[in-house]
Amino acid sequence: MHHHATISLKPSSSNSITHHHHALLSPIFQNPSFLIIPPLCRKKNLRCCSIRGIEIPVTKLNNNNINNSNGSTKLTSISAVKDVDIATLGNLCVDIVLNVPQLPPKPLPQRQAYMEHLSKSPPDKRYWEAGGNCNVAIAAARLGLHCISIGHVGDEIYGRFLIDVLSDEGISIVGMNQQSEALNLSSSDNETLLCWVLVDPLQRHGFCSHADFRADPAFSWMSSLSTEVKMAIRKSKILFCNGYDFDELSPSLLESALEYAVESGTSIFFDPGPRGKSLIAGRPEEQRAIGKLLRMSEVLLLTSDEAASLTGINDPILAGQELLKNGVCTKWVIVKMGPKGSILITKSSITCSPAFKVNIIDTVGCGDSFVAAVAFGFIHDLPLSYTLTLANAVGAATATGCGAGRNVASLGKVLELLKESNLNEDDKFWDEILNDNVNSQDKTVVSKMVVNGNSQVNRVSLQKVVSEVLPKLEFATEKVVAPSNR
Repeated sequence: MHHHATISLKPSSSNSITHHHHALLSPIFQNPSFLIIPPLCRKKNLRCCSIRGIEIPVTKLNNNNINNSNGSTKLTSISAVKDVDIATLGNLCVDIVLNVPQLPPKPLPQRQAYMEHLSKSPPDKRYWEAGGNCNVAIAAARLGLHCISIGHVGDEIYGRFLIDVLSDEGISIVGMNQQSEALNLSSSDNETLLCWVLVDPLQRHGFCSHADFRADPAFSWMSSLSTEVKMAIRKSKILFCNGYDFDELSPSLLESALEYAVESGTSIFFDPGPRGKSLIAGRPEEQRAIGKLLRMSEVLLLTSDEAASLTGINDPILAGQELLKNGVCTKWVIVKMGPKGSILITKSSITCSPAFKVNIIDTVGCGDSFVAAVAFGFIHDLPLSYTLTLANAVGAATATGCGAGRNVASLGKVLELLKESNLNEDDKFWDEILNDNVNSQDKTVVSKMVVNGNSQVNRVSLQKVVSEVLPKLEFATEKVVAPSNR
């Protein structure tokens, strides 16, 4: 979901969580406190060939020691079966994509009036699209990963729409609305979130939603994690969170999810997004929660501007190294460099991969698709240069379509881009980026042509990367049978 204090402009399974599958399908909206909604079994789209569950030893973190001044932690070995690849937390919304003659005004009162006018009647369903973290889940599922979405959807047409879309992609929803019935909430406090994606004649985007005008998170009535949500986190290899989660879930609830994930040995992926800067300067509880997310996440994903705003350092590599230095669990910091490509920074290495050349139609959902591919590389233990290259390809494939949701990258388009191997190479740019930084780091750049040059930089052939990544993705094709030509 895209919530901004001001209008943002930019250019153009098998369900392993439950065994009572059929019992939940038909009457689920007769009871708004439903828990888990498995994907429907439709023809071959059974999702029962996901990566097999594995039993792994994990470390249990004593939460009382997270903030110790010396950084020490008490660790206890436990074990868990992790048969879900990635779970997304919160940020389930419906995007209403409309062409408008001009974007809404920036002043808050006028924008609110604009929103009220748009909301008077539901727009035609052809303008609806799954948004927010649905983009990450759909892109990951199309890469063959077993995905679930943890979040709240209402008992109305928009909630049903999201459930249908995710079900078609083989994705289960783990509902977070167990408390809503007992609290006797108003319909407005319990409804599916909508985000209006407005496109002007110059293909600039404006994002706005009712959450922009709330003082508190949309679902601030949620006070604790249910047993079902904890089970979903515990059974997942990765839990993905982003800055927009703060628009709907309380900081204390996000902290609870973070701490339970760490305790369960579930890796946290966090993308602070444009909200990161305001959260760092926000209310004390927001500052505390985002601080923990930045320290306890194993993988951080940011744009170069976002990395600079969080660290005060303009150099993307130095900013990434600062985030690593301040992290407790942080292994990777990935900085997205727009049309130039991306950088993956670890404590011992710097890996750079140029972007792919494509005809850009719409950039909405590109970052979410990028996350899904990083998760694929992380889970399959791909070399860092392979993971970045795949992520760039998946993000670029999404940019060739219009909108996000069901329009994110298809596996076929990703394979096509990898085989074409048309990189936006700029050796001078990458040499300058790398030469400005410490020489003791292991430096790697993906390149279409590997030639003798700067001996301090290891150049990896794109052809080699593609030849080894393609078989893994083509194996995923055998597992994923798409209803909409994925």
